[in-house]
Amino acid sequence: MPIDHDKAINIAHVLTEALPYIRRFAGKTFVVKYGGNAMGDDDMIDSFARDIVLMKAVGMDPVVVHGGGPQIGKHLEKLGKQSRFVDGMRVTDAETMDVVEMMLGGLVNKAVVNAIAKQGGRAVGLTGKDGGLIRARKLLVKGEDIGQVGEVESIDPRVVDHLEAGGFIPVIAPVGVGADGTAYNINADLVAGKLASVLQAEKLMLLTNVQGLMDKQGRVLTGLTVAQVEALIADGTVQGGMLPKVACALDAVRSGVKSSVIIDGRLEHAVLLELFTDQGIGTLIRA
Repeated sequence: MPIDHDKAINIAHVLTEALPYIRRFAGKTFVVKYGGNAMGDDDMIDSFARDIVLMKAVGMDPVVVHGGGPQIGKHLEKLGKQSRFVDGMRVTDAETMDVVEMMLGGLVNKAVVNAIAKQGGRAVGLTGKDGGLIRARKLLVKGEDIGQVGEVESIDPRVVDHLEAGGFIPVIAPVGVGADGTAYNINADLVAGKLASVLQAEKLMLLTNVQGLMDKQGRVLTGLTVAQVEALIADGTVQGGMLPKVACALDAVRSGVKSSVIIDGRLEHAVLLELFTDQGIGTLIRA
């Protein structure tokens, strides 16, 4: 078969562009939040898994926190149970919590673990209950009790540290446990942000189904400081469903994480494009 010189040269350019980033990030921890909306089909999951396995292969330590809202909603529909939300938080009674644990801790978690294994990686699936990872407390939304919905009270990262040291990739479902043993459904962005802060991660990566923060003309904004993002919130440029995600990104940076980035997880190899190219993608926020 004849050599395709143009293709070979393109590959060489990609590798040389990636090399300084591989050197810079070796040994650093990256918390990657993989949203349920970014799990559209097997190809998307496989692309994400390849990115995570490559990160580990070149000496980086990825920690995956996944969501699963769409998957939970579909299963509740099959059971004839209608979902209700208050400020974007799913009202979670005991029956709904059973479904949340089954989908997040079971089906979705193991799908991500299996996808990583197919690409040659070694992943271990966890919920916040495992190893006392996530201690939670009840979250009241505007003073309203919406059931077993929680917020992170504290994180004990020892189980994550041990897995990283053993060459494993932790894959974490955002279910926490209260002091009395009650299970809580926690927003995956919140878990990822708090975990990144505790681990003092190099970067928090929030994969979602939008390109990033947009200005009022619909252009993606990037290279933003915390002060600039706060100004965009104040003038109404950032609003609605992006506010909780942006708040997590800001909290992480304020807590010592080097940077946070919001990227479109539907793009093939979105993680690698952000990490290993000069331009990156999405919205980068730094101190």
